Amino acid sequence: MAIADDDVERVRMAQPISAVISNYVALKRAGRNFLGLCPFHGEKTPSFNVRDETGRYKCFGCGASGDVFKFVQEAERMDFVGAIEHLAAKAGITLTYTTGGPSPDRQRNKKLLEIMEQAVEWYHQRLLTAPDAKEAREYLRTRGLSGDVARQFRLGWAPDAWDALASDLGVGVELLRDCGLAFTNSRGRLQDSFRARVMFPIFKDSGEAVAFGGRVLPGSTDPAKYKNSAESKIYAKSKTLYGLNWAKSDVVKADQIVVCEGYTDVIGFHRIGFTRAVATCGTALTEDHVRLMKRFANNVVLAFDADAAGQGAAERFYEWERKIDIQVKVARLSGGKDPGDLADSDPQGLLAAVDQPEAFMAFRVRRVVDGASLATPEDKRRVMDRALLIINEHPDVLIRRDYAMQLAIQLGYSEKQDIDDIVQKVDRQLQAKRARNDGQSAAPVANRENGEFVILALMIHKLTEVSGIVSEEVFSDDTHRRVFKALLAHRAKPELAEVDLDPDAKELLSRVLVFDAALDADPRVEGLNLLRAAVRRELKRRVSNTTVEVITRDRIIKQKMDTLSGRDVRDSDVTDLLMWLYDVCSTVEA
Repeated sequence: MAIADDDVERVRMAQPISAVISNYVALKRAGRNFLGLCPFHGEKTPSFNVRDETGRYKCFGCGASGDVFKFVQEAERMDFVGAIEHLAAKAGITLTYTTGGPSPDRQRNKKLLEIMEQAVEWYHQRLLTAPDAKEAREYLRTRGLSGDVARQFRLGWAPDAWDALASDLGVGVELLRDCGLAFTNSRGRLQDSFRARVMFPIFKDSGEAVAFGGRVLPGSTDPAKYKNSAESKIYAKSKTLYGLNWAKSDVVKADQIVVCEGYTDVIGFHRIGFTRAVATCGTALTEDHVRLMKRFANNVVLAFDADAAGQGAAERFYEWERKIDIQVKVARLSGGKDPGDLADSDPQGLLAAVDQPEAFMAFRVRRVVDGASLATPEDKRRVMDRALLIINEHPDVLIRRDYAMQLAIQLGYSEKQDIDDIVQKVDRQLQAKRARNDGQSAAPVANRENGEFVILALMIHKLTEVSGIVSEEVFSDDTHRRVFKALLAHRAKPELAEVDLDPDAKELLSRVLVFDAALDADPRVEGLNLLRAAVRRELKRRVSNTTVEVITRDRIIKQKMDTLSGRDVRDSDVTDLLMWLYDVCSTVEA
């Protein structure tokens, strides 16, 4: 199967690449480029560059690069054809297939999505007009979920009938089963999956309906208050967030996303004008959820119900905060109420809790201290030991020290020596590391290895400082370049990079991993030196090019290159040089 070349180009040119990527990443113009935080790896300093004139993106932190189709493939976890079809649907472009049309699986999934859309509308109309939905309409009215709210979120009603939906839709039994809308009961009869429930349709962030959550009415004898669609070919609970389709635009603008536990919590936020809320779909938070949120924002506020389950979920988040490089805070909800209730009883208090969230570490420490007995020295010691276990998990030594000092004061220790003793407890690991390194002399870097090798070693010890200064294009040696790309791919565990390497590159990596002399090198100086050499090398190769545009552009690039040897190097110049290298090297490869 293939898509006509003309159609591929129509889709490519339908809108600038920055317009597509801005649906996933908050971009800011930086000269000829757009700049943002990379959606494919965790970073705090923007190194993700997008250029409309070439239609390409490049991250100088992790090496990710490509065109608009490659981006959608990576962001949406789909193949090349799927990316084209996704963008074509957004642009209203009808595609021509040269060999038989879409694959059977893609055709079937498309059909399932069409059926789900029909089901959403069928349930919605039942809620609005059917006589048997009167009680449901009254219930929603008491919860503030009627009228425009019901229409905005396309709420519905599943009647108390065996197969009302299945009969009215008139589609095949197998398709209904694959959608999770019906099943064959023990009597061999086709039965609707949802009966006598208020329906909350669940949409992908792209806006396609994929599942439902159904709630019983008060007084129901059904023990299951909520029932959720089973996973299907079009629906994965761990990779879906309710409300993200409505929230993502505001999330990107604010660089913040608020996570709730239920559908009505999300709607409650929307009712008071706060549109950055999402919820899990009847399941606990997963790493996939967190990675999905990272595509749109770097700041997450947890607005869980203030019960044991919600708090436990918040604690599991800490590992993901470190692993995925997101900022996690917790909204302190008053009165033990959930956001849906607070939207009615105390909307200003709810907004204040979200606007002034508690640092994730502070939340965890406070839970240990609040309510604990501090009557005796032994009580204080027990609380202190429990809290320090949590504090010692933080990777930043300065933050550990700060929290330890706050804890000491909170526990009533006023003597400076006592406070210092507690703070020193969180320094033991750092002190041990320093002791191991004492006596290890390092020869001057310049006397040991070349600049490309030193940069590779700095990626082991000072990755964040190297990111944004170098890219694979600055390496003249192919073996060094392969190791660089492998280290980027395994940035969390560099020792695993060897799995992607040939014998020569593995040998180079083995030397890089033990080259501690790089600790004495300045990452910025070494990186700028390597960048300057790469630009000079490429300019020399291009002297035969004589077009006015090329000559003019290269003159500008040389001027920017010359600034790299000065004292005040602008980040914008570094970015422009890296993008220029990427562009010209991509042209050569093509």
